[in-house]
Amino acid sequence: MGDNAVDESKAKVAGMSKDAQKVVSEIYLKLASIRNASPKSEEAQEAIKEWYDCLNNNFGTYSLDAFKGLGQMYVDDQRFTKNIDQYGEGLAKFMCDAMGHFADSNKN
Repeated sequence: MGDNAVDESKAKVAGMSKDAQKVVSEIYLKLASIRNASPKSEEAQEAIKEWYDCLNNNFGTYSLDAFKGLGQMYVDDQRFTKNIDQYGEGLAKFMCDAMGHFADSNKN
């Protein structure tokens, strides 16, 4: 992933309202609390749907394929991994797996 995409992501987060930033943090914390469960579990899929909805409500429209690709970037780009894993070691990988399953399971 290029520096521009990372910079754009940081800028979007910085430009969010305090309430939206709080929602993002709460979702990360919720996901971190279940990161040792199966990413395919009902609980994980409900939490990752909250993340999908949050992204679509605050950052533009994400197709299921784009959502899955974003999850892959969470583990492929160490800058994302480091940022996400501050909420809990292994969270980026868990989110990647949960996002992939969510996207694959919700395609028509």
